Amino acid sequence: MNQMIGLVEDDPNIRDIVKAYLEKEGYQVLAVDTAEKAWDIFQEKKPDIWVLDIMLPGMDGYEFCKKIRQTSEVPIIIISAKDEEVDKILGLELGGDDYLTKPFSPRELVARTKRHLKRWEAMRPNAEEEQETIKVGALELNESERQAYFNGKEVEVTTKEFEMLKILASQENRAFSREELLIKVWGEDYYGSDRAVDDLIKRLRKKMKELPIETVWGHGYRLREKRS
Repeated sequence: MNQMIGLVEDDPNIRDIVKAYLEKEGYQVLAVDTAEKAWDIFQEKKPDIWVLDIMLPGMDGYEFCKKIRQTSEVPIIIISAKDEEVDKILGLELGGDDYLTKPFSPRELVARTKRHLKRWEAMRPNAEEEQETIKVGALELNESERQAYFNGKEVEVTTKEFEMLKILASQENRAFSREELLIKVWGEDYYGSDRAVDDLIKRLRKKMKELPIETVWGHGYRLREKRS
């Protein structure tokens, strides 16, 4: 089955060119001109990756990116005419995985799309793998099913949230630096700052209020195994 790409771009010329290049590579492309239409696609079709313009009529790309990140870690490539460093940092910190400044090479966009899709597929569970369970205190992770349980109750987590839990739980009591966690969860070629780690930890603490993730000041985080 062909992988599906959600494309949000209000310039018809850019939209048609990008769509043609991606379809030539065998991808199914759902192209729309507003974030409102894209939100319907996100809920109904579940594309494997998004190519997202920032400057859109109505809801802008930043807001759309934030809405996606409330429930999903699907890759997002931002394309924008805004080339200031502050714009790139904002886009990445709101959840974008990559940032391309217009004008850009369609071939470069295709190459980056392939790279992010490859990483995304590697993060998904493999049904043929033997089930593995990781337990640390009240936290239990079912790796093959990508399910997290805390105090016996299942907690809905995104792919990156699960990866973070798995890393911390696999070596409980070990202090991981922010940079190390950023590379392990987002990959070596992620362009954002380590604030993404802080944001993800904040989300996990909100979902599991008694989860013993400790801040190691000036360094990073560790999952402390509470002993009775």
